[in-house]
Amino acid sequence: MNVEPRPHSPTPRCHPGGPSVSRGDGFAGGCISLIVLLVEIPVAILLVLVSSVRGRGRADEQSGAPAMDWVPVLWLGGFTLGVLVVAVVFLCSAHPYAGAVQLLIAAMALLFAFTAWHKEYQRAHPAPLPTCPTRTGTPCAPPTPVTDR
Repeated sequence: MNVEPRPHSPTPRCHPGGPSVSRGDGFAGGCISLIVLLVEIPVAILLVLVSSVRGRGRADEQSGAPAMDWVPVLWLGGFTLGVLVVAVVFLCSAHPYAGAVQLLIAAMALLFAFTAWHKEYQRAHPAPLPTCPTRTGTPCAPPTPVTDR
């Protein structure tokens, strides 16, 4: 029995002029990107509202150096990480434009996370008082208000 190998027929991806199976449909990618964007917008608005409500509660704090509040930084970082995961999924599923939009959103969210971290760091580490010219080496205390008797 003589078995001769048959010539291999190329898959649709190998045809030079044929449609590419590895690339996604641009319309489908745009629709999916729009849906994901419409889900991300309310989540971002919720993060902003919750962060602003948390910030109002800190107005009554005692004086001194407060501890750094990591909650806004972690929330924004988690949101950024979620957007990056969605961007990677889009890029791996051959939707480059939807992935690029998600990467831009992730960059903006990362900028907001960094800004929140810097604001909390500045609040937790205030600048030292200047040295007092009358007493060498001791910081000047803020003037105490004089009360009338």
